[in-house]
This record gives sequence, structure tokens and C-alpha cells, in this order.
Amino acid sequence: MAKYEHGKMDTSAQEAAFDGFIRWSIRVGSISIAALIFLAIFNS
Repeated sequence: MAKYEHGKMDTSAQEAAFDGFIRWSIRVGSISIAALIFLAIFNS
């Protein structure tokens, strides 16, 4: 079994995945808010 040392794990893949998730979430949220504002302005 491999010897574990606290703080030595490479987390670059997890950080990249999390950054992508946050970026995607912000875009989807922004598009949703823009769509709601558009519908409110034009009374659809």
C-alpha cells in the first residue's frame, strides 16, 4: 500500500473540473436571468 503524506495530493484535475462547473453555472444562470427579464419586459 502506498504511503500517504498529508498535503501532497495533486488536485489540479479536480480544480479544473470545479472551475469548469462554476463557469458553466454562471453562464446558465446569466442566460436564465436574461430570459426572465426579456419575458418581463415584453409581457410574454
